Amino acid sequence: MPSVQFAGIDVGGTRTKAVLMAGDQVVTEVVRDTPASVASDFGTHVGRVLAELGERPAAVGVVVPGLVDDRSGLAVWSANLGWRDLDVPAQVRSAVGIPAVAGHDVRAGLLGEATYGAGRDCENVLFVPLGTGVASALLSAGAVVAGSPWTGEIGHVRAGTSQAVCGCGARGCLEAVIGARALAQRWRAMTGSEGEAAELAEAVAAGDAAAGGLWAEAVAALAQTLAPAVAVAGVERVIVGGGLSNAGEVLLAPLRQELAERLPGRAVEVVTASLGDRAAALGAVELARAAWTRDSS
Repeated sequence: MPSVQFAGIDVGGTRTKAVLMAGDQVVTEVVRDTPASVASDFGTHVGRVLAELGERPAAVGVVVPGLVDDRSGLAVWSANLGWRDLDVPAQVRSAVGIPAVAGHDVRAGLLGEATYGAGRDCENVLFVPLGTGVASALLSAGAVVAGSPWTGEIGHVRAGTSQAVCGCGARGCLEAVIGARALAQRWRAMTGSEGEAAELAEAVAAGDAAAGGLWAEAVAALAQTLAPAVAVAGVERVIVGGGLSNAGEVLLAPLRQELAERLPGRAVEVVTASLGDRAAALGAVELARAAWTRDSS
């Protein structure tokens, strides 16, 4: 008897990633641009992407950025995608006619890593994707933690002594210190170059003193923000994802050191995510599978 198929769709600010799975095997996957009008025609966009997967799944999980109420599936707010109080499950069910469940992209990314990736053998994990934005998600005793819609929004915690202006309008937010765009802007201002965060990481690896100072400040701010969460939740492994994780040990080694200094006597692993930008879509599959199994029992 063939396995029941489930779909996971990650609607991002730039791209939409979709995966169809049977059991633990990926059947097909697609990546499409997210239209600028997605907020006003969300269900239609998801329906088109779902159709490209080729086969009709038993259920679909859809995950989005911003503030999300995981219990209701309501996308409370997204600055980048321009919606407020978007009922994701209702929009998708209306468009495609199959059971739909919604969630947050970062928490889904953690679920993906915990099920298929770098968190498979650990029950207490902090997932920290570092890209243009900065966020986090927590796995505690094997379960993804979802409290209020603000759960995991560490990017807008004041970090260190920086007065850098954040996109939210405040000064000193973690996102304004270690977000990829913010790092690139500060690096360009220092050097007059046109480099991005990747070039900054290369300069750090090459021993550039100015680059090293900027990088060290950013990593220290990140560790200052993460250490209390690690202590409170009993985190055993920190998984770093997002574009900045491509820096590898240039990022991980100083982060380990900074965390060790703030958490004496604790053994905390710091590793890179292993699923790349597929993690949230794979996690969305697991949301759909869990909801369908619960509703079918």
